[in-house]
Amino acid sequence: MDRLLFGDNQFFGVNHMSEEKARAQAMRFQDIKAVIEVLDNAMDEGVKSFMCTTHDRIALVCDHMRANPQRYENFEFMPCMPYAHKYANAVTEDGMLGTLKRFMPDEGFLNAAVRGGMSLARKDIEGVTTLLIDAEMKMFAGLKTPVIFLQNVVVDLLLGMGFNEAFRIFADHVKTRHNAEPGFITMNMPMLLDVLEKLGIDNPIVCSNINKIGFRMCGGFDAYEKALREKKFRAIAMSVFASGAIPPEEAIEWICQQPNIEAIVFGASSRGNIRNTAGLVNRFWAKH
Repeated sequence: MDRLLFGDNQFFGVNHMSEEKARAQAMRFQDIKAVIEVLDNAMDEGVKSFMCTTHDRIALVCDHMRANPQRYENFEFMPCMPYAHKYANAVTEDGMLGTLKRFMPDEGFLNAAVRGGMSLARKDIEGVTTLLIDAEMKMFAGLKTPVIFLQNVVVDLLLGMGFNEAFRIFADHVKTRHNAEPGFITMNMPMLLDVLEKLGIDNPIVCSNINKIGFRMCGGFDAYEKALREKKFRAIAMSVFASGAIPPEEAIEWICQQPNIEAIVFGASSRGNIRNTAGLVNRFWAKH
């Protein structure tokens, strides 16, 4: 896994500190060409791993990269699923049958539909879950997807419900069906790590907020520090700048000093900011 991963929040109007900035970004990136331009800039600055949602518009990015295989030969997607809004919108537009046809894997609509139908009839959560994973992965056909993440909305809901076996189902299916490593995004890293350890999911990839001021670090700053020191897992740090509350150099220097940090995910919309972040990571990570 690369040390620096590129996120997609800026492409879909997500900014945790400024609604005005979020709206401006959403307007700018309505044109998929603007999204591809930023990804090209990131790649040219050495950032070639894209941690993205399975938003419908990411499918357009996938189409572009499939159409230009030489340019994007070394580019990797790290899908984060599910993206629930697209299913709700599809049912509204196409109805249930149309939605199934749109999202089911290309191995055969009938086979997929029967698999889903039997699963539902038996109340077989595993069958339904694996079917949905395959549906989400359809847009990435033919592209490199070394890590597939379960989104924090689902991860933390499952944690709260105590439905821990779902993490095992997800991990096993991602490995066997998609030849990828499972990753988990969470807003409560210490709690998730305890659950994954009990399930026997060894050395998991876990993405969570990790920053100097404890911004959005549920479970408490001290618990995160203890987990980073003592737990066996691969940590991906997000929100390292605390949505602009920490100066970039200070934020990167601190995160690079922490134990067990495998990678940093960040979002940016200008080449200058991408270059600056990549430069800081190369500078400070080399010291540790």
